Amino acid sequence: MARLPRYFVEGQPQHLIQRGNNREPIFATDADYSFYLDCLQEAAERHGCAIHAYVLMTNHVHLLVTPETEYSLPKTLQSVGRRYVQYFNYAYDRTGTLWEGRYKATLIDSERYLLTCMRYIELNPVRAGMVPHPEDYPWSSYRYHARGDENPLLTPHSLYRRLDRQTDARQSTYRQLFRSQLAKADVDAIREATNKAWVLGNDRFRERVEALSGRRASQQARGRPRNDVNGG
Repeated sequence: MARLPRYFVEGQPQHLIQRGNNREPIFATDADYSFYLDCLQEAAERHGCAIHAYVLMTNHVHLLVTPETEYSLPKTLQSVGRRYVQYFNYAYDRTGTLWEGRYKATLIDSERYLLTCMRYIELNPVRAGMVPHPEDYPWSSYRYHARGDENPLLTPHSLYRRLDRQTDARQSTYRQLFRSQLAKADVDAIREATNKAWVLGNDRFRERVEALSGRRASQQARGRPRNDVNGG
């Protein structure tokens, strides 16, 4: 059976997950994380993907991106995957695939879920028990959004900029968002939509995507979402 094309709406962000094959590690040293980010920055600039948020976990990656065209995201990840697998296999004297099939992605209703999805992504190391606070984890976009650390990979989304006109106040407002836990319903919704490649948004947003894509954008009956290992 032919695979369905991925959802794409111009100007609309997407949340994606790419996992290591059999949930095996894809990063082992700081050099691995740094090289992946270098590959991602180069590929995103070349193919037209604005990266808004990310976290690199031991065995998977989360990205929040807005692709310019329907080809921008797959070409970006194809380029990153090719370069990084070659690097990783050479560094660790291995052969074969590194990734678990296709990446999984969901189209995001930005007004409802953009900031929630950013928090979801940057809180992954906390949910995994790796660090007590997202600021303690070096391989995510949190320090850029919350402290203003330089990060040439990132393009701040307009909704993040809208938190405040002043940079310091914007970062302070963003930090305040992390004082409360994400609602379980939001965590479940993000996980389910991404893992099952549905659209994440309200009925009006899903109807709009369905009209543009000509196919259903959500499942008819909601199932119990599967918990992930090492965050999710």
